[in-house]
Amino acid sequence: MKKEDKNIVIDQILEGLNGYSHFYIADAAGLTADLTSDIRRACFKRDIKLVVVKNTLLKKALEKKEGDFSALYPVLEGPTALILSNTGNAPAKLIKEFSKKNKAGKPTLKAAYVEEGFYVGPEQLDVLASIKSKNELIGDIITLLQSPMRNIISALQAREESSNNE
Repeated sequence: MKKEDKNIVIDQILEGLNGYSHFYIADAAGLTADLTSDIRRACFKRDIKLVVVKNTLLKKALEKKEGDFSALYPVLEGPTALILSNTGNAPAKLIKEFSKKNKAGKPTLKAAYVEEGFYVGPEQLDVLASIKSKNELIGDIITLLQSPMRNIISALQAREESSNNE
């Protein structure tokens, strides 16, 4: 590959990294053609982008990206799939789901950058899957805020009904 072509690919990877708030680095080698098609379809349905990348080009893109991503460099070995998402836990759930479907247990997590934190190693998959997304957290907060209001409204309605019955 010519240097010009490599620079184009690096810029495309960087554009993808900058276009999504979270990314995962996974090993998807050894997946059958059917499973690869299935995982790509599932990614599309969940607004996740999956791209197979060369490690050296991904490293160069990470070096160009704002911030220090050197914690991820040691995992850039062997076959690498870059999984991009705006929902932090969606790729982890996808990896868990698909790794159960095949004997090789692929894809496997190498590392992830989620909620401005680094998660390195396959043992981090359960932690990542349990992280709540921004929308889930907002929903939890709204539920917590609504609960006292419901109690007040119920108490006022009960009081009004009891005064009407007298």
